[in-house]
Amino acid sequence: MPWAGGLRFKPFPFGVVIDGALKGHTRTVQSEVHASVVVMSDFVHPLADTYAGLPGWVLLVALLGTASGFFIYQVQKATRLVLKGAPEDRFDSWGLRFKEVLTGWLGQKKVLADPVAGTMHVLMFWGFLMLSTDMFDLASANRFSDGLLEPLGLKWAWNGMVEVGYTMAFFGCTAALTRRVAFTPEKLKGKSQLEGNVILLLIMTITLTSYIVEAGEELSGSEFIGIWVQDVMAPTQGVVNLAYWAHMVAISTFLFLIPVSKHMHLVMALPNVFFHDLRPMGTMLPMATNEDGTAVGLDDLDLESFGAVNYTDLTWRSLIDGWACTSCARCQDACPAYASGKALNPMQIIHDIRNYANDHAPILLSGGTPEEDLIARIGEDAIFACTTCHACVEACPIYIDHVPKLTDARRHLMMERMEFNESVEEVVLPLMSTIENIENEGNPYGIPAHERGDWAEGLDVKVAEPAEYIYFAGCAASFDDRNKKVARDTISVMKEAGLDVGILGMMETCNGDPARRAGNEYLFQMLAETNLATFEELGVKKIVSSCPHCFHTLGKEYKAFGGEDIEVLHHSQLISTLQRDGKLPAPKHDGEVTYHDPCYLGRIGGETKAPREIIGGVDAEPARTGEQSFCCGAGGAQMWMEEIVDDDHERVNVIRARELAATGADTVAVGCPFCSTMVTDGLAAIDADMQVQDVAEMVWAQIKANDAAIKANKAAAEAPEEAEA
Repeated sequence: MPWAGGLRFKPFPFGVVIDGALKGHTRTVQSEVHASVVVMSDFVHPLADTYAGLPGWVLLVALLGTASGFFIYQVQKATRLVLKGAPEDRFDSWGLRFKEVLTGWLGQKKVLADPVAGTMHVLMFWGFLMLSTDMFDLASANRFSDGLLEPLGLKWAWNGMVEVGYTMAFFGCTAALTRRVAFTPEKLKGKSQLEGNVILLLIMTITLTSYIVEAGEELSGSEFIGIWVQDVMAPTQGVVNLAYWAHMVAISTFLFLIPVSKHMHLVMALPNVFFHDLRPMGTMLPMATNEDGTAVGLDDLDLESFGAVNYTDLTWRSLIDGWACTSCARCQDACPAYASGKALNPMQIIHDIRNYANDHAPILLSGGTPEEDLIARIGEDAIFACTTCHACVEACPIYIDHVPKLTDARRHLMMERMEFNESVEEVVLPLMSTIENIENEGNPYGIPAHERGDWAEGLDVKVAEPAEYIYFAGCAASFDDRNKKVARDTISVMKEAGLDVGILGMMETCNGDPARRAGNEYLFQMLAETNLATFEELGVKKIVSSCPHCFHTLGKEYKAFGGEDIEVLHHSQLISTLQRDGKLPAPKHDGEVTYHDPCYLGRIGGETKAPREIIGGVDAEPARTGEQSFCCGAGGAQMWMEEIVDDDHERVNVIRARELAATGADTVAVGCPFCSTMVTDGLAAIDADMQVQDVAEMVWAQIKANDAAIKANKAAAEAPEEAEA
């Protein structure tokens, strides 16, 4: 039966209009005066009804027009602010980028890393993707489904998809709201939850009202909730109208809130994922690059400023992070600096970027530079608290890069401003001495460079000569007494396998990691160019290192400076290969062993299996392990800074030591010289009786034990023969 304006509501489920009469279900509606029988064809779509003389479509245009106008204005403003960032080419490798969009954005793989909150979010996210298409029907009085989909035979399936979407979103937001109110996570306690709760209530309103609006329509049979509401509630025209406008007001309110709240990630998450950094994690960029991406040499370098101090010093992709953040606080939960009570909260850093842009939008959009710089907004104490462990980056479900913002700020402070706030002077002062040591002696300890190869005395190893494998000892193994043993045992293992191995001796200098992470990029590049010249002179093609920082810097970051043809292995990777090839005994260990994953080997380097395999596996894992391992506290040049914590918090290495001690193991296996030092000190601080050993030490100890056993067995077998003789 037609409506005014040619619009009509659909009959009751399974009802059929024949010759103007409805056969099927009818509905009895009780009014105050009398009971009357009303068939579904008597219902008027809310858009076709009038309200105080105004047609419904006029109200809808005014409502959605105002909300959409505000939404579009705020989105274009944010986009203009993002595009004020420095240029950066992120338009390469389209296949990989689309793949990541499918798995990371649409598939929500990183969101689901938290099975509880992740499942709730996925229900709402996927639900909204499905239900959002219902706007085509809501805004056209069903012309979309009746006029377009029904002739194509798609109406039934589409209605079912929309119904599933509303239902998923309802269950997701109900569970999330219940969790926030009744089972509040620790990270949300004491913080305002008004914004999040309002959004969840809006979603709940949108989903619930949709079922009532459906109940006034002719349903195709796939709207299972709508059918139930028709049978149970039998809503009147007035109830349907009220539900429709509540639905549209909730959507309009949502449009107002999205661009001015954390829910702007609904807009910015997709480009954030698509344009994410495809380079290996933790790889810092040179000060300047050529068109092919290689670093501009020091002799050709011509820069007016260093690092990032102003908003426009950050790249446009880095700035998107500010609007893409969901405020889920996963980065906060993973951050060792935050856990130890320092000023750094990686989530707040991202919020600072966005808040700074919004606070100074008129100046920035006009091309000016605000008086307040970005470093002042973030805070130097936060900038120098970062360990560059990238736990925040790994945890983020929408691919935010927190760390480069901090390391770029360090570059400016170290190379241009060269003065520090009083709040960080005590922290940074030892670091300045370290930088001076590297400049003068090529190592952070300040020990004379000519002593660099002394640790290898008596090993009968090639020094500064061509060899198939060059063992790059690094500064810790060269000068720290505890880690010299690791270097000697590594060489012993390689020689046991019959490898042609050599060391650089005095020709080796610091790889530059401490300088680079501290912010002195110029010194890093000078060291990189020096080492690469040495590698070229000796024809070095394969490098082995027992230090994950050397492994990362030489293997990944030197590529931009000309080291792209050099293969760099962590010693655990090489030993694992040698064991599989039968050149070393099968792995095993004594006692109960746990393993601490170094950040620059596990999470950043992607290697978690080899260190465990070469010692015959582990007996107990700490609570945070593998790519989710907790930092020892030494990275990001923190090894060379003064760590200051208040009485309510513990140092990073102590926090990690407690996790390792909780395993009940006798031995902590490590694969990093700095982890060895930090874990040893942390265990001592909590009086834990655990031994700390590098994996190479454990392998060499087993080889020696095997040799001793073979000799003993041989001697035992020869003894009776000698007695008979």
